[in-house]
Amino acid sequence: MSGERVTVEVTDLAFDGKAVGSIDGKVIFLKGGLPGETVVAEITRTKARYCQGIVREILIASPERQSPRCTHFGVCGGCTWQDLAYAEQLRFKKKQVVDCLERLGQFESPTVRDVVPCDTLFFYRNKMEFSFHVSDGEGFTLGLHERNSFDDIFDLKACYLESEASNAIVSFVRQFVKDKGVPVYDIRNHTGYMRFLMIREGKRTGQIMVNIITNYGEIPHEEELVEGLTHAFPSIATIIHNQNGKKANIAFGEIERVLFGNGWIEEEILGCRFRIRANSFFQTNPTQAERLFTTAFDLLGDVTGAKVLDLYCGTGSIGLLLARRVSRVVGVELVVDAIEAARENAERNGIGNIEFFAGDVKGYLETTVAEEPFDIVVLDPPRAGLHPKAIKRLLFIKPPTVLYISCNPATFARDARLLVDGGYAISEVVPVDMFPHTMHIEVASCFRRS
Repeated sequence: MSGERVTVEVTDLAFDGKAVGSIDGKVIFLKGGLPGETVVAEITRTKARYCQGIVREILIASPERQSPRCTHFGVCGGCTWQDLAYAEQLRFKKKQVVDCLERLGQFESPTVRDVVPCDTLFFYRNKMEFSFHVSDGEGFTLGLHERNSFDDIFDLKACYLESEASNAIVSFVRQFVKDKGVPVYDIRNHTGYMRFLMIREGKRTGQIMVNIITNYGEIPHEEELVEGLTHAFPSIATIIHNQNGKKANIAFGEIERVLFGNGWIEEEILGCRFRIRANSFFQTNPTQAERLFTTAFDLLGDVTGAKVLDLYCGTGSIGLLLARRVSRVVGVELVVDAIEAARENAERNGIGNIEFFAGDVKGYLETTVAEEPFDIVVLDPPRAGLHPKAIKRLLFIKPPTVLYISCNPATFARDARLLVDGGYAISEVVPVDMFPHTMHIEVASCFRRS
């Protein structure tokens, strides 16, 4: 059946951005296509319960289809919904949240608000990672991953997610590596030198960080590269060199060295100024992060005098913003570097009623939290959601209020069901669109002891 061309009516969008239809009573997931369209698709894979395919021709187009701004659309693995009108993107994101709550959380008719939209649809990100990879012959590419591929990198002409300055820096570094003949890392064979180029920006401060991630060893022509970058781009506040010789293809360094500046940039959110280092986690869309945090705090209501436990606190952004409204905050995070940044940010903003501890969340809940009861527990876990032992311990200590912020509606729905079964009532769920043109959506909700 693979290679066969069939006519498909697209009826939905899946969580990974693929179009959904059916052929002969079997679901088919398509690369390309929008709901309401009739398309000709080539079947690329057949399984017992579903098929996969690629749209080769659109016979009847959706009225919600629009021309994508980016020339890399369809190749890049990023903005898979850039050809869909923004209002429809929001409608499908809300549907995704409702579907997760109903199917995975077993909630009947959950109360889900309309998605909080993002006013800035392009150039909203403050961080992008670009990958090097050898190409045929002696050439190389510097750009982003092709869709559904970990080892195919296309040469970036322009990306509309971060800034025009980041596009120019990518072009500058690409040309420098080419002119100087610097060896580029081969993702498949794990040989070569240049691995990643990460660019971070302070959208409110205008500061730029350039982070160069390589295999082990010093950068050839390092001084010339630093001088060239800082001369061409005066907004660059710091340049970092991270070395990573591990096979895992992640833009993270084992050895870090500051080549220029202080080693950090700053960003402002809701009146707080945050210091961001090369390997620190920070909300990627700062403007929309303000809406997410404000929405979440509104769900809490009056928190005067409350004691707050901020779990998975990262660099402390939520806890630090809440600290101005409550009596005391304790933040817990596994990553030591993030805790150091959180303490630095607390001092930087003159916030004294907050403490940070480096450690495993489930371990902290089991050994420490019983010594001091908290009125509110804030949860902002990674995509995998809460560890089962963490939920079990949370239900044992019974905090009156739990504020849950999640970047994954599926794991949120799973955890929400466990909290409700454990004696909590869920408030309305508020989706917030942090990443226009993608399928990603964040949610916030408040749980109170019944």
